[in-house]
Amino acid sequence: MDPSKVHVPPMEDLTIDNITEKVILLNSQGPDQRLKYVLERLVIHLHDFARETRLSTKEWMTGIQFLTEVGKTCSDVRQEFILLSDILGLSLLIDSLSHPKPPHSTEGSVLGPFHTHEAASLPTGSLLSHDPAGEPLLVLCIIKDIHGNPIEDVKIDIWETDSGGMYDVQHPDREVPDGRAVMRSAKDGAFWFKAIKPVPYPIPSDGPVGKLLRAVHRHPMRPSHMHFMFEKEGWDHLITALYLRGDPYETSDAVFGVKKSLVVDLHPADEETVEKYGVKPGTLTLKYDFVLVSEKEASDLRDEKSRKALEALGRSMKLLDGLPVPDVD
Repeated sequence: MDPSKVHVPPMEDLTIDNITEKVILLNSQGPDQRLKYVLERLVIHLHDFARETRLSTKEWMTGIQFLTEVGKTCSDVRQEFILLSDILGLSLLIDSLSHPKPPHSTEGSVLGPFHTHEAASLPTGSLLSHDPAGEPLLVLCIIKDIHGNPIEDVKIDIWETDSGGMYDVQHPDREVPDGRAVMRSAKDGAFWFKAIKPVPYPIPSDGPVGKLLRAVHRHPMRPSHMHFMFEKEGWDHLITALYLRGDPYETSDAVFGVKKSLVVDLHPADEETVEKYGVKPGTLTLKYDFVLVSEKEASDLRDEKSRKALEALGRSMKLLDGLPVPDVD
């Protein structure tokens, strides 16, 4: 931007005590109210963090170098920044703020760093995983609204690891996607597929996020789970996962994704299921009903929670496109 067209307030005699207000003032020249507010709060908390911890130049540079390495580790099939967000609990926090759930609806979980957009669109009943070493699993699901009505033609994105705890994109010699698919719910809201029993696995720990975990004596393990993502116009976007009860890492997930409502049991298929779905006797079966929330229901709940949170902070705010900004009118 042409400096002659920008109004810059005087920036002289900057100190520990006045630098924050000066930066906020400088960042408040643009027209975007939400951007101004987000930057204001970011600068305030960032500067307070530095002052409270008496952050040293050496520590500041270590942080810069760490974030640089996080960026260098990212690739088309690995998102180290999402992984960092996950292990800091930020991913789950943002999802909970953006997609609040009313009672009896399906809760969200973390996306993780290995979702892709290259999964094949498969008809319901398809085989998701071709791993011969995996234990066969039959997955039977129904999608409903909070009133119990089935939801038809929902786009369902599903992905899981192989029996060794690796996603397909982690294998350098892979030729086609595996362990993932996109399906659509039927008129009765149902979808089903054949997969393999999920297994616990470590998140990638060969990069900077792994080094951070080791530095704070945390393990990198995730409990056995399967990812799901649901999309349909008029319905709130849902990213979630189902976790196996009794997994050794059920209560210590490295990325904080487990919620009690998402923990499931597996049962051997009964004779009726064996005959109906063409699986072998004793095949493990996972059954789950997903309950989606309409965009309006989610939006109204999000606005309600935002107003209550801002009132508790004692700030004069208003909502702009569902997001808080200072009320200066």
